[in-house]
Amino acid sequence: MSFYKTKIFPYLLELAMRDRPFTRFRKQVLDGVSGHVLEIGVGTGLNLSHYPESVVRLSVLDSNPGMSGFLRRRVKRSAIPIEIHTLSAERLPFEDHTFDAVVSTWTLCSIPDVSAALRDVHRVLKPGGEFRYVEHGLAPDEHVRKWQHRLNGIQNVIADGCHLNRDIPALIRAAGFEMGSVAAAYVPKSPKTVGYFYTGTAFKPRL
Repeated sequence: MSFYKTKIFPYLLELAMRDRPFTRFRKQVLDGVSGHVLEIGVGTGLNLSHYPESVVRLSVLDSNPGMSGFLRRRVKRSAIPIEIHTLSAERLPFEDHTFDAVVSTWTLCSIPDVSAALRDVHRVLKPGGEFRYVEHGLAPDEHVRKWQHRLNGIQNVIADGCHLNRDIPALIRAAGFEMGSVAAAYVPKSPKTVGYFYTGTAFKPRL
């Protein structure tokens, strides 16, 4: 892995993602989550302090080993038992029907094979389990979409594989989930190319 990816990008991510607007979204997505939970793309661990006491066990993963310095410090401060994995989400090392919920916050944009990852998320969820997410993605306005497509290659390089132009609800639906509530809007004071956020919950159908 490159020096930029493992040494510089984690600091840039920490600085960019700890602002108050992101905290509001984190709290919203994690409100009421419970049981045994998996978080994919945990990054520097900014979600950890917002998990409620109803979470009895938490497994987290990220493919970038450079995140571990920030992450491990936050794990030590958590009252929840946390298991850390350094890997991508395409091939999850868990049995079928393991988790009550899976959480993804600004992660689906950067997984190389996002469809494979979502199918595996579906596999490890218990029947009726929740997939909770907040993601940025493809905007509804044609002018913004054009710029998302144009800038996507640059974004891939500077943001560790991040894509600007993924249709998040379509990807989740295609993985076999039942769609619950979905809210989508531009975030104020953010460039529209990166600031169209999808927030929602999807469910693995019951057997």
